Amino acid sequence: MSENFTLQAHTRPDVFCLKIRVRYSECDAQNVVFNARYGDYVDLAATEFLRAVIGGYQALLEMGYDNQVVRLLTQWKSPARFDDVIACCVEVTHTGNTSFTFTVTMTQADEGTAVAVSEVTYVLIDTKSQNKTALPESLKAKLEAGAPGVVIDQSGL
Repeated sequence: MSENFTLQAHTRPDVFCLKIRVRYSECDAQNVVFNARYGDYVDLAATEFLRAVIGGYQALLEMGYDNQVVRLLTQWKSPARFDDVIACCVEVTHTGNTSFTFTVTMTQADEGTAVAVSEVTYVLIDTKSQNKTALPESLKAKLEAGAPGVVIDQSGL
C-alpha cells in the first residue's frame, strides 16, 4: 500500500478523485464513520472511476463482462466524522491476466489528513459463463490510462 498519506487527494492532477460527504447514518456510537462503510466508499469510488474510464458499469456489462471483488483490504489512519468531506483518490495499481487492483486513498478533502487506504482486487468474469476471463487489451489499456485530473464532487460543495 502507498505510504504517501499526506497528499491532498482533491488537488492531485495525476489520478481520479471522488468527493463524498459523510452522512449521519454512516456513523457509529463513537460518532465516527463505522468501519464497514469504508467498503461502501471504495465501491462508490470504483464505480465512478469505471464511469470515467469506460462509461460506467453498464458499459462493462454491455461488453459481456462483469467484475467481482476477490479481496478488499483497508488500513485506517484517522477517523472521519459526520459532515466531513472525504476525497477518495483511485489509482490502478495492478492489472493482471484476469484481475485488476485499485488503491483508494481517502483523505479529509479540506485539509488532506489521511483517513484510510483500501486496496480492492476484482476478477473479470464473462457474463454468460460466469467464469473468470482474461482482461481484453482494450479494457486493460483504459484502466491503466485511468482518468487523471477527473474530480467528481458528490459532497454538495
